[in-house]
Amino acid sequence: MNFLSKLIRYGTLAGAAFGVWMICMVSKSQAEKEMPPAADPPIPPPQKPFIHAVAATGILEALSENVSIGVPVPGLVTQMQVKVNDAVKKDQPLFTIDDRDLRAEELSTKAQREIARAQIDVSEAQLKKTETQLARLESVTDPRAVSKDDLENRRQDVLVAKAQVAAAKAQLASTETALQRLALLIERLTVRSPRDGNVLQVNIRSGEYAATSPKSPALIIGDIDRLQIRADVDEQNAIRIRPGQKAIAYLKGDPSVTFPLEYLRVEPYVIPKVSLTGASTERVDTRVLQVMYSLKRPENPPLYVGQQVDVFIEAPEK
Repeated sequence: MNFLSKLIRYGTLAGAAFGVWMICMVSKSQAEKEMPPAADPPIPPPQKPFIHAVAATGILEALSENVSIGVPVPGLVTQMQVKVNDAVKKDQPLFTIDDRDLRAEELSTKAQREIARAQIDVSEAQLKKTETQLARLESVTDPRAVSKDDLENRRQDVLVAKAQVAAAKAQLASTETALQRLALLIERLTVRSPRDGNVLQVNIRSGEYAATSPKSPALIIGDIDRLQIRADVDEQNAIRIRPGQKAIAYLKGDPSVTFPLEYLRVEPYVIPKVSLTGASTERVDTRVLQVMYSLKRPENPPLYVGQQVDVFIEAPEK
């Protein structure tokens, strides 16, 4: 009996140990299946072109930066004069906002102008009449025929008539000024290009409502004959950046394509890095110094505004 109880006890311990060992072996086998061995990246990273360099992530922009076109007043878009990729000149119309309310006010003001012109004619006729009456009284040589009061009243009537003519002319000038004001307001509803360039993006269509502070601009315009790169340099490396340093850009996705860059300027303001997702509300701990470079747009491969590149800036060690 003692032998049987010892056999059961030790057999149970051995079975438990074997079960634990099997569980470990199965877990190890599953982990090896789920985590394949590390392989080379599908696209090798770019090689550092300088002995001492600062690496940065850059984004392509139109020369002199992209221009976000806004609207002067909220309203309905009645006509779009451009589309994406169109070349535009400075002051060229881009789109028009509904101006029917101002046109209606203009018609009313034009009618008031005609009334003011008619009032001038009436006032001038009244002035001529009073001047004639005054001249007739003043031509009387006998002082007993005309009293001094009548003569003074006629003179005052002439002054009043002149004042009425001046008031009528002032009213006409006021309506003319109101028409000029309306013309400027109507002209403002035709949004024009502030510079030469190309239409990079259109975010509004005819029939849509244009707001003064939308989530995205109505249009984006930029000069894409030449491009510029906005490179984000980590603030830890900002002390190594100097004006005029050489830089080379590598195209994302194809590190064999390189672009020599021409130094433009350093933005003298360190900002939070927001290039990870592009969201302006993204909270990150990294702050960056932005360095601007320009390059001539190549024909092959094509480059597009908003595309990301890897930038290496020749910079001495700390």
